Amino acid sequence: MATKKPTYGNESITALKGADRVRKRPGVMFGSDGLEGCQHAIFEILSNSVDEARAGYGNKILITRYEDHSIEVQDFGRGIPVDFNQKEQRFNWELIFCELYAGGKYDTDDYTLGLNGLGACATQYASEYMDVEVKRDGFIYTLHFEHGENVGGLQKEPYAKKDTGTKIRFKLDIQVFTDIAAPLEYFDDVLRRQAIVNPGLLFQFRNQEGRSYNTTDYVYENGIADYVKEIAEEQALTSVQSWSAERVGRDREDKPEYKVKLNVAMCVSNKVSLLEYYHNSSWLEHGGSPDKAVKSAFVSQIDAYLKKAGKYLKNESKITFQDIEDCLVLVSSSFSTAGQTSYENQTKKAINNKFIQEAMTDFLRHNLEVYFIENKMDADKLCEQVLINKRSREKAETTRLNLKKTLQTGNDLASRVAGFVDCRSRDVSKRELFIVEGKSAMGAVVQARDSEFQAVIPVRGKILNCLKAEFDKIFKSEIIVNLLKVMGCGVEVRSKSNKNLATFDLNLLRFNKIVICTDADVDGFQIRTLILAMLYRLTPTLIEKGYVYIAETPLYEITTKSDTYFAYNDREKAQILEEIDGQKYTIQRSKGLGENEPEMMSLTTMHPQTRRLVKVNPTDVEETARVFDVLLGDDLDGRKRIIAEHGAEYLDMLDLA
Repeated sequence: MATKKPTYGNESITALKGADRVRKRPGVMFGSDGLEGCQHAIFEILSNSVDEARAGYGNKILITRYEDHSIEVQDFGRGIPVDFNQKEQRFNWELIFCELYAGGKYDTDDYTLGLNGLGACATQYASEYMDVEVKRDGFIYTLHFEHGENVGGLQKEPYAKKDTGTKIRFKLDIQVFTDIAAPLEYFDDVLRRQAIVNPGLLFQFRNQEGRSYNTTDYVYENGIADYVKEIAEEQALTSVQSWSAERVGRDREDKPEYKVKLNVAMCVSNKVSLLEYYHNSSWLEHGGSPDKAVKSAFVSQIDAYLKKAGKYLKNESKITFQDIEDCLVLVSSSFSTAGQTSYENQTKKAINNKFIQEAMTDFLRHNLEVYFIENKMDADKLCEQVLINKRSREKAETTRLNLKKTLQTGNDLASRVAGFVDCRSRDVSKRELFIVEGKSAMGAVVQARDSEFQAVIPVRGKILNCLKAEFDKIFKSEIIVNLLKVMGCGVEVRSKSNKNLATFDLNLLRFNKIVICTDADVDGFQIRTLILAMLYRLTPTLIEKGYVYIAETPLYEITTKSDTYFAYNDREKAQILEEIDGQKYTIQRSKGLGENEPEMMSLTTMHPQTRRLVKVNPTDVEETARVFDVLLGDDLDGRKRIIAEHGAEYLDMLDLA
C-alpha cells in the first residue's frame, strides 16, 4: 500500500518559540550540540563577569565546578539589573534571561566580550536549571529557571551590606547537549587565557571532589607580557617587547566609526615559538584580521631590514612568514567597542574587520621600525635567526625533492638496493616487507619466507637515530634511503619548518605490511626502536594507518619426547613448564634469528596462520616520542640497563604488547 506524502502548503511553515529556539537547535547558538557547545555555553556566563571586571567593577571572579556537572560563576561587580524597566515596561530579568538579542551593550563604548545579547538567555534556555542571585541597590534578587522556563518569578529582599555582584549556578541540560561533563582541562585552558588578557584580574577555580574543593588561582599581573616571558623562559634571544595603542576608524565609508585598542607582546627565541591572538578577551583560535596583520607587518619590516643591511645573498629569495614564525613568540590582545566587531559567528573564533587589520598592520610596522632602530643588537639577532630558518627550510626542501625523484624512478629495486630480496606478487594488498637484523638473519628469513608475497631487506647494525639527526644526515644514510626506496611511498615531516614540503603518497606504498623482525634480546629491541623511530619521524602515516607491525620471535624452544613448544617471553616459558610438569624436556634459548632453522622461522615468525604479528598503534604520539627519547638518548649503558629491566613496560607504553 502506497504511503501518502505529507502536504507542503501554507500551514507547513512553523516557527520555534521561546526556549525551543535554543533547545532544539543548540548548534546555532553554541557551535555544536556536543561538548564544545556545552563549553561555549559556560563561557557565555563567564564572559559577562569578565566584562564587569574590565569595566572597573570587581577584581576577582569565582568559578566552581560541582560533581553533578553544574557550574557556578560569581563576580563582585555592580550586579545585573533585574528589576522593572520603565522604558521597556518589562522586568529586566525577562529581557536578559528570556529574550534573545536583549542586553545592555548595544549603545556602549565599552570594550566587551558580549555583543549580541544572546549568551545569558541562550545558556538559560539550554539548562536543566539555573539559579541567579544578584546583590545591588540594597536588595538581594533571586531567580530560578527550569528547562528554559522561570519558576516563581523574581524574589526580592532587603540587603543591608554594601557588597554587590552576581552569582549564577546552572546545570546544562543533557536533553539539549550530548555531553555536559566539561573536563578540568577546559577550565584550566579558558581561565588561564582569560587571566592572560585581563591583567591583574584573579580567576579562582574550585573543583568539587567529595566534600572538599581543590582551588586553583589564575592571574597575570602584567597580562600578555608576563605570559610571553613564561613561554620563552630562559630560551629568549631578545627581551620581551610590549606595545599598546588606540585607534579610531571604520570598516567601510558608510559604517560607523569605532575604537580599537591594540596590545602586543613579543620576543625572539630559537627554541620555542608561539602565536596567539585574542579579541575582546576571546581567544581567536582561527585568527583572522590580527593574524593577517602580523604576517604582513613582520614580513615587510624584516625583509626591508635585511635588504638595507645587505644580509641577503646574491639572487637569494625573499623570506616568508614561515621563516619568522619558527622563532617568534607573540601574543596579541585587541579590543573594539561594542557592536562593531565582526566575528565569524557566535563562537568568536575569528574576526574579519578590515579596519582592525589595517590599524594593527600599521601599528606593528611602526613599532617594529622603531624597535629595530633603537635595538640594533636585537634586530640583528631576529633577522639572522630568520635567515637561518629560511636557508634550513630551503635546504631541506631541495634534499627532499631530490629524494622524491630517487624514490619514484624505476622499478628494478632488486638491482638498485643492496641485499633486498623482492617477492613475485605485484598485488600490493598481499605483499609484505620484512625488515630484518643483519645478513645472518636475512638468510634464515629468506629460506623461511613465502617467496610469492614476502619480501626481505636487511639492516646492518643500529641505524641512525632519526629523532635527533638533521635531515641532511638522515638522507645521507644509505640504510635509511634504501628502506625508503623499497617502501616507495616517499617521506613526510611533521614540523612547522617542513609542513609545506611533504612528498608522501600512501598510494605509492608497495606493501600492505611493513614487518620489523629483530632478535628477542636487548640489542634487537634497540634496533627495533631505531627502525620505529625512523618510520615515526619520516613516515608517521604508515604507523597511524596500521601498516607497521612487529614480528614476535620466540625466546625459548622447549622440547619434550613428543612435542615442541615455543615461548616468546619468561612468563610463557613458566606456563609451558607448568603444563608439561612431570615430563622430561630440554630448553634452548634463542641465540638470534640467524641461528634458527628455516622450518622454525616459518612456523613461529613468517607463516600467516601460526606467526605472531603485533600492529604498531601509538595512540598517544607525544608519549611515544617521549619513550623513544628515553630509549634513544646519549647514555648507552643506562639505556641498555633500562631496556633490560623495563623493556616490557616500554612495549606496553608503545601499544606493541
